[in-house]
Amino acid sequence: MHRGKGMKFVGDSRVPAERKPNIPKDYSEYPGKTEAFWPNFLLREWMVGAVFLIGFLVLTVAHPAPLESIADPTETSYIPLPDWYFLFLYQLLKYEFASGPYTVVGAVIIPGIAFGALLLAPWLDSGKERRPYKRPIGSGLMLLGIVSVIFLTWESVDQHDWEAAAQQGQIEEDMDIDESAEGYEIYQTQDACIGCHGGDMSGGAAGPNIFESDYDTDEVIDIIQNGQGEMPADQFEGSDEELETLAAYIANDGQAPENGDGGGEGNENSEENAEGNEEDPEENTEENEEE
Repeated sequence: MHRGKGMKFVGDSRVPAERKPNIPKDYSEYPGKTEAFWPNFLLREWMVGAVFLIGFLVLTVAHPAPLESIADPTETSYIPLPDWYFLFLYQLLKYEFASGPYTVVGAVIIPGIAFGALLLAPWLDSGKERRPYKRPIGSGLMLLGIVSVIFLTWESVDQHDWEAAAQQGQIEEDMDIDESAEGYEIYQTQDACIGCHGGDMSGGAAGPNIFESDYDTDEVIDIIQNGQGEMPADQFEGSDEELETLAAYIANDGQAPENGDGGGEGNENSEENAEGNEEDPEENTEENEEE
């Protein structure tokens, strides 16, 4: 270019003599390689999104969320399990070098180093090669991260007691108990019992549901007086009559003995009466024959 050709001097700056409008190139210049954003591109994206949305809705209907019982802050035996994408971190905290006094190592330091290395991978290996074996640093870090996550997740799933987890979160139907019965009023005065079994007798921090086991009145009295397992003895505060009333109420599954068909003394008496009635006809017939 000759000096000054096609240029105009305006003070100390030089600008082109002819300005061309900034018009994007037409699609016809790239046949088969480009397409219009509207409606071609958006229509295809919407169709793919609709297919995935319908599939997701079908999965939610076919496999509903595994709901558990209402959270109880007094339940100390419950073992929570994180979602599947956090199981590798959950498993990491089970090892000795990352738990107990070293919890900070397993919860902060090791995950921080791992995720920090992945974030720094583009700067640690800034080559222009696209083949993985030509970029050993970035490929090695990514492969190490994938293998570690898969291994820890598998170990967490394999070591978890799924049967115990299903039982501890199982939803139980509320039992309809007679709160107007004398046995219920006596139970409400026993702070030691309420502290373990809860105010509604459905179980608490240290004791199970009172009505889970099928005991008769005498067995309930024996357990209250002498204890059972981790349950201490001599925790009842009251008279012997109140103890018998409470035991009959528990044996009758939360109903007053005169209102239900529980396993208390009422059942034993009814069974004895039934046996007596069965024997009476035989005795009567024998007496008639002798006469």
